[in-house]
Amino acid sequence: MNQDLVMQIFYLVAFPCIFVGLAIPFIRRLAEHVGAIDIPNARKVHSVPIPRMGGLGIYAGFLLGYMLFGEPDALMNSILIGSFVIVLTGIIDDIKPLKASHKFVGQLIAALVVVFYGNLLLQNIDAFHIYIDFGIFAYPITIFFILGCINCINLIDGLDGLAGGISAIFFLTIGIIATFQGKIGLAFLLSFIMFGSTLGFLFHNFYPASIFMGDAGSMFLGFIIAVITLLGFKNIMMTSIIVPILMLTIPISDTLFAILRRKLKGESISHPDKLHIHHQLLNRHLSQRATVLIIYVATTLFAAASIVYVLVDRQVGYILYGILLFCVLVFAIKTDVVLDHHHDDSTEERVQKKKGNNNKKKGN
Repeated sequence: MNQDLVMQIFYLVAFPCIFVGLAIPFIRRLAEHVGAIDIPNARKVHSVPIPRMGGLGIYAGFLLGYMLFGEPDALMNSILIGSFVIVLTGIIDDIKPLKASHKFVGQLIAALVVVFYGNLLLQNIDAFHIYIDFGIFAYPITIFFILGCINCINLIDGLDGLAGGISAIFFLTIGIIATFQGKIGLAFLLSFIMFGSTLGFLFHNFYPASIFMGDAGSMFLGFIIAVITLLGFKNIMMTSIIVPILMLTIPISDTLFAILRRKLKGESISHPDKLHIHHQLLNRHLSQRATVLIIYVATTLFAAASIVYVLVDRQVGYILYGILLFCVLVFAIKTDVVLDHHHDDSTEERVQKKKGNNNKKKGN
């Protein structure tokens, strides 16, 4: 790796990072002024009101990085338009919560812009000796993929620094793969710009957070993750779309577990609860900081397996992926993340059962 490339990466990361770090205090005051405050309730972990809308800072870092290092073209224009729609939708929701259907409209518009104006498509899958060409179905599948990424990051955003840290690990991993493959294109550029922007935000968002990213941040991160994944796949930086998906195993599995859990309970998939992966760890008397760090480690292991798969040895990558996915499966079985073992019993019934067991013990 030559010195010029190293310095280029340094600037791509450093300028957005420093800018976002300095901008967040001003955005925090703006959030307080417009009433974008996250009020604690029974479902949330924090106990005091915290300003949100920190995603505006991440977005500002992204724009700064593009203005300094990017070049305009139709594809980049579509990314800028789509990200603006996403962030605007998120800011409105951070100030005055929108209905899920209204947020979905904003997400869908952003996805449509990138797909039809930017012509960024997921055209096939080539993994595990299986090849599928989507043909005309590439359009709806790509839109579904973008919407899925947006909502996966949005749903995992439940603890200080969690969504930001997972996203930062993803951006850094893609940047490393692009660098060592010599693919110094748009995916490389955006990955390191977004890594710097997210890192600058994490200085204020890691526990104890002074500001939350809000939907403006989580939806924007999910959108850019989807875009970078599709860019990497389009430029053959990724040998398969499965690789970045596996890097996002934690947020994706958390989303799938939530959907399955709520369906099994006969609830709407948008019904909020406190049974996500991070809640399961908190229920085991881990601190917020420890919980987030454990999820960081898990995400880093999947990222490392991806680097091994793409850059070193596919067979070893398969083995690492298999071990890690087995661990996720064991976690799902051992916790309430899929099956809420206490759902069928009301609190009163559980108390009565406990009393009955105590009486039996006394009788014996």
